[in-house]
Amino acid sequence: MSTRAAPTMVPVPGGHVTLSDRRTERAWTLEVAPFLLGATPVTEEQYRAATGRAPADAHDAPLPARDVSWPDAVRFCNALSAREGLTPAYGTAVGPEGVVRYPSADGYRLPTEAEWEHACRAGTDGPRYGELDEIAWHRGNSAERAHPVGGRRPNAWGLYDMLGNVWEWCWDVYDPEVYGTYRVLRGGGWFDEHWSCRASVRRRSHPTLTLDDVGFRVARSAIPAPTGGLTAE
Repeated sequence: MSTRAAPTMVPVPGGHVTLSDRRTERAWTLEVAPFLLGATPVTEEQYRAATGRAPADAHDAPLPARDVSWPDAVRFCNALSAREGLTPAYGTAVGPEGVVRYPSADGYRLPTEAEWEHACRAGTDGPRYGELDEIAWHRGNSAERAHPVGGRRPNAWGLYDMLGNVWEWCWDVYDPEVYGTYRVLRGGGWFDEHWSCRASVRRRSHPTLTLDDVGFRVARSAIPAPTGGLTAE
């Protein structure tokens, strides 16, 4: 699958999703509004086109952008929005503590954790949306390296690499009372065993860390919020 300078966005229908945390044995159900999600993780080429710099060593193949911190991912969203004439979803002051978010903006943003899992499952209720080797690059078949995006079978909604290849930053704080500003990662990566490549698995990381198995994909709100308010998180 080839990639463009801008991500291909896929419509995701609304619905409900139940999230769970193994550590706390807690589960909670959230409503998800319709939205748009990148068909693949953001690639090195796309990252470079929007920001003017490469997050990792340059490659000819469309590899996922890695070694990208959470603030880097937020800045990419704003840069891509500006390039395409969209209203940025975030304020310009971006740091590990958070960023001002504009809910009514039509620009690019990180998916929420609920949006990510709802999109990953694509109407399924099992741990994965297909046979693992067919849908994901993981430790058992990756030769312990990242692979070009879109090389495995997509889910029913046309989303590639939702499991495996790279973990993906989400908007949400993982557990502020215990882990402070740590943000949520989802999806499993090329170095992970099969049990980490499941729709429900949550991982956390400090937002300023850059790791070679962590990337991100972008989202956009399909239906703008009715007010122009802002929230800080």
